[in-house]
Amino acid sequence: MTETLAANPDGIARAAELLRSGALVSFGTETVYGLGGDATNAAAVAGIFAAKGRPRFNPLISHYPAAEAAFEDVTSNEIARSLAAVFWPGPLTLVLPRRTRCRVTLITGAGLDTLAVRVPRHRDALALLCAVNRPVAAPSANRSGQVSPTTAAHVLDGLRGRIAAVLDSGPCEVGVESTVLDVSGAQPILLRPGGVTKEALEAVIGPIEHGVPLAGTQALRSPGQLVSHYAPLLPVRMDAAAVANDEALLAFGKPCNGTGVIFQLSEAADVIEAAARLFDGLRWLDAEGQRRGLRGIAAMPVPDIGLGRAINDRLRRAAAPRG
Repeated sequence: MTETLAANPDGIARAAELLRSGALVSFGTETVYGLGGDATNAAAVAGIFAAKGRPRFNPLISHYPAAEAAFEDVTSNEIARSLAAVFWPGPLTLVLPRRTRCRVTLITGAGLDTLAVRVPRHRDALALLCAVNRPVAAPSANRSGQVSPTTAAHVLDGLRGRIAAVLDSGPCEVGVESTVLDVSGAQPILLRPGGVTKEALEAVIGPIEHGVPLAGTQALRSPGQLVSHYAPLLPVRMDAAAVANDEALLAFGKPCNGTGVIFQLSEAADVIEAAARLFDGLRWLDAEGQRRGLRGIAAMPVPDIGLGRAINDRLRRAAAPRG
């Protein structure tokens, strides 16, 4: 049985109690809903992998209520501190070397010598993290490889009965996951585009390199590096200039002709609005398309700038060949 908890003091206290006991609790952030477990408890973290059906080689992000708390478990540097000062709390994850006395279990970081850490910009999430008073591992609260959840109802659709509770704090603001930046070496490397744009990062620290998504069981440096990820059951076709009669349409701006099953990301072609609606759209088109016997989802082009880069990253992974 999965409890649904209101995002009020009593609900947050109950969620914190469950997390401290080793149970799994989903909670909203500004990006997507996370599936939380005590990052210092190996059994709880193993439960996250089991609930998601997540490959053990894919590391998790540890969430903290403040930068100072995060830097107790990882070794910071000038770049990390500069980014934290500007973007934390917020949708940015930093990959840094683990400290020798790091509280976070090795399973959380998939046995790597680095750890992905974040301070979310969400009132309820921060209140929960303060109440737990431990780092909380929290990947997106969906079955592994499927579409990320942006509401409590999405979480329950995929994980009801697999987790103890969901803290319902309403729909997520950003709608795509955090940006992941590896700052453990001399050159910052963008491992996953997300809620903080590359342009915003480079305005603070200068040029950054791009990482390459990995396939199969290659060692991952951080969450979000798998090639096939965020995938609905129906195949996704990107950059669609036209749509077939047996396809559903993920529209951006004026829709293509030829289908009655349309989800509009942004009629005004606004990438911020589109990012917030992306996972809702993929979920709805997948369900409605299957109900109508369609064979796939055609996604219209989105400009590859700002948050559009994060949208296209998610769509490429959704469209990648399934392993």
